[in-house]
Amino acid sequence: MKHLTSGLFLLALCTFIIPPGVMARGIEPVVSTAWLEQNLGDKNLVVVDIRKVEEYQAGHIPGAVNIFYNILAPGKGEMKNELPADDDLADVLSSNGIGADSLVVVAGINDPPADRFSMTRAAMTFAYAGIRNVAVLDGGTTLWAAEGKKVSTEAVKPLARDYKGTFNKGLFVDKSYVASTIGKAILVDTREPDFFGGAKKVDFVARAGHIKGAVNLPAGSLLFTKEGTYKPMADLKALAGKAAGGDTGKEVILYCDTGKVATSWWLLMAQAFGYTDIKVYDGSSQDWAKDASLPMEP
Repeated sequence: MKHLTSGLFLLALCTFIIPPGVMARGIEPVVSTAWLEQNLGDKNLVVVDIRKVEEYQAGHIPGAVNIFYNILAPGKGEMKNELPADDDLADVLSSNGIGADSLVVVAGINDPPADRFSMTRAAMTFAYAGIRNVAVLDGGTTLWAAEGKKVSTEAVKPLARDYKGTFNKGLFVDKSYVASTIGKAILVDTREPDFFGGAKKVDFVARAGHIKGAVNLPAGSLLFTKEGTYKPMADLKALAGKAAGGDTGKEVILYCDTGKVATSWWLLMAQAFGYTDIKVYDGSSQDWAKDASLPMEP
């Protein structure tokens, strides 16, 4: 009876700490090179190198599989960085031996700076496919090589497995959904202030400025140190809270120019900072600005 009582107490304690339906993560959303080096022997760990095949062949983290970024964010027509078809994504995961229960670490390069966001976009694509434990390598393969850690030129041929994950359709939203939430959800523009304020724009975005009612939370200038590694998480959490508010249960929609840069804040806010209803507008300003009927502000 004593053992039964103790067991019930522990069950109640676990239920209090981890609410029903919420599973504890098996990996932090950003992992260090030291952590990865120590855990390469984990049979459930899959390191995904998203560089071009020739870069991968020249030297990669031992055991890493190669899935080029453009496969994970192929775009559609003129739209950049769009999701692949679900069937195509499932096939890629299956052929690379990745399951919904895998611990996936995405490794790319951190220079030029734009490629830091390729890692987070790839990570969110894996999360969209239903993989719960996804992370990016802090500093990427750039830092790994700079630290003189072991690399391999042996191409990894993983054992294929049937991918059975459940796709998280709600992680990415479209134009009509965003339009319906203006004045209700918190819209967060993750571009730099000059682009948010309309002083600058990229060529493929039709109009300057930001979606009506959006707040600004730049990614490039706030997230990373000059060396291309993440700034302290406590500081980043405070910045996110200042922009998006302290109510982590309120709906938040992140966007940028194409839906790539915005994933950097999604990874932290959804996977580390406790935001439970946070999405990315796939298409972002490129999609929104070309429709003259949709409201924008300077």
